[in-house]
Amino acid sequence: MPTYDYECTQCGHNFEAFQKITDTYLDKCPKCGGKIKRLISSGAGFIFKGSGFYATDYRKKSATDTVKTSKPECPKANEGCKGCPQAG
Repeated sequence: MPTYDYECTQCGHNFEAFQKITDTYLDKCPKCGGKIKRLISSGAGFIFKGSGFYATDYRKKSATDTVKTSKPECPKANEGCKGCPQAG
């Protein structure tokens, strides 16, 4: 849903309203009841909220994320295997 910016012509109160595109414009200030006008805004299409969005979704891979170790890990290392040649 788009966010629209409004300003009261009487008291100068600025506020935002989340409305459907098909909804009619607001006409009364929630603070004083005066006449309001809709402002032209930047019209951002979406808002990033929450923790970890950047780190989990769109972060560039660093050198440490993409480098593989030269020594393969033992498939049974979690079980305490020390006998295979990969255990080193």
